[in-house]
Amino acid sequence: MPNRLITLLLTIAVGLSHFASAATSPNAPVTHAEDAEPKVKPNFIFILGEGHGWSSTSVQMDDRVPNSRQAAGLTPSLEKLASEGMRLSDFYATCPRCTPSRASFCTGISPAKLHMTYVNDKGVQRDGPRGGGKQAQRDAGGAPADDASASTYRLLAPQTDMELPAEVKTTGDVLRSAGYATAHFGKWHVGRASPSKHGFDETDGPNTNVGPGRNATPNSGESKAITDKGLAFIETQVKAGKPFFLQLSHYGAGTEEEVTPESLAEVRRLQPELKAKALAFAAGMRDMDNAIGRIMNRVAELGIADRTYVIFSTDHGTPGGGGGGGRGGDANAPLSRGKGSVQEGGVRIPFIVRGPGIKPGTFSHERATGMDLLPTLADLAGTPIAVDPRHKDDKNVIEGGSLVPIFKSGGAAARVSRPREEIVIHFPHYDLNNGGPASSIYLGQYKLLRVDESGKRMLFDMSKDLQEQNDLAAAMPDKVNDLESRLDAYLVAVHAQRATPNPEFKNDATPAATPAKKKSGKGG
Repeated sequence: MPNRLITLLLTIAVGLSHFASAATSPNAPVTHAEDAEPKVKPNFIFILGEGHGWSSTSVQMDDRVPNSRQAAGLTPSLEKLASEGMRLSDFYATCPRCTPSRASFCTGISPAKLHMTYVNDKGVQRDGPRGGGKQAQRDAGGAPADDASASTYRLLAPQTDMELPAEVKTTGDVLRSAGYATAHFGKWHVGRASPSKHGFDETDGPNTNVGPGRNATPNSGESKAITDKGLAFIETQVKAGKPFFLQLSHYGAGTEEEVTPESLAEVRRLQPELKAKALAFAAGMRDMDNAIGRIMNRVAELGIADRTYVIFSTDHGTPGGGGGGGRGGDANAPLSRGKGSVQEGGVRIPFIVRGPGIKPGTFSHERATGMDLLPTLADLAGTPIAVDPRHKDDKNVIEGGSLVPIFKSGGAAARVSRPREEIVIHFPHYDLNNGGPASSIYLGQYKLLRVDESGKRMLFDMSKDLQEQNDLAAAMPDKVNDLESRLDAYLVAVHAQRATPNPEFKNDATPAATPAKKKSGKGG
């Protein structure tokens, strides 16, 4: 055989080998001939609030729902961000609690698959009926797991993982590999390992609710501190000509000691009807908004706004909404319930994005979740991620999809491609009077909610019933059965942990009292 022919055959074989290798990688970056890598990579600033629900800010989150906001002027920086960018009206946390939701923002993977479905607070394991171990239950105001009240819970919550798995790639890992400088400042709360172990070049540590100084009331000092650090990081990277990813995670504030006098006075002026706890909560949000304004102003001054995406979201709904703590029964109005519940008030959250190619003042009504952040940033950075469907249920494989089609749509309908078309929120824990372990599944216009204790199934048409007041289960049994089958298939496929029968449960036991409110009403 001629040497030239042998060389040609070897070249073809090597090429086919490389193609097959890429095709079988579960999280393989993909490139397209028409999508040449941009000459200048965009920068990313992701700002995460603590427990600020869908209607907590003064930004109207849905153009079809006028009361999806607070008093105008409460969060002017976010109002400006929204006017210059896009609002995703149907954006969801992957869990109604802090640690699991934040884990999904970092990894693109659901809490159910990660086995991180509860709060990593003080590093304790949570093995009791409420979802917490002895110390965890004392923290929540409940009785220890070995107390007689354990017999009042029909189910036992699973013992969940407390540490972000080292083998799972994060936004920091993915963007650093794409040539970005990366930093995380503020609340981490997805394990005791430093963010530096998860792809972040600069960090102020694996902070929980108490901040790096172990201060039970870290704000308002930490709101300023993480912003100062973020500004310094931005300026350094701009001088170096290097693209950057900055994640700023704010702490919660629920007392007057945690907010500035200026914000407290301004909120009193804007919303004089607010009582002490709600007043402090709103003032803490105002302090966060001022910090966001500092970031936006510096981005403009440095001349990088045209190549920088600024994104704001939160970790879960506002405490309250009939579930204990927070601002009272209407904490997430017009949505039902709040933090700790898989009803809309616990999981529907704000999402605002401004950046290159995004039409100002627009709304998208496409459903999206925290799992979509990582694949979105990877796509915008020029290294989109494709998931091999044969490996979609592996623990280290992302479940989210890129939101770039939504950003480019200008508010028109746009499809987000994910490994599965349905979205599942799984919370197998007792928490804040939430009715016990429950799961929900979204597909099209419908949401199925299943309560584990009773097995009750509720079906809602989310296009017409944001308040979840009209249960369609009896009228649409086929739809209920289809969605429940999909829900169970998903939980089995990802090896989700489930609540199990409590052998100490007594049918005649008096129901346990509502857990006492935390002093600050924040965190987790």
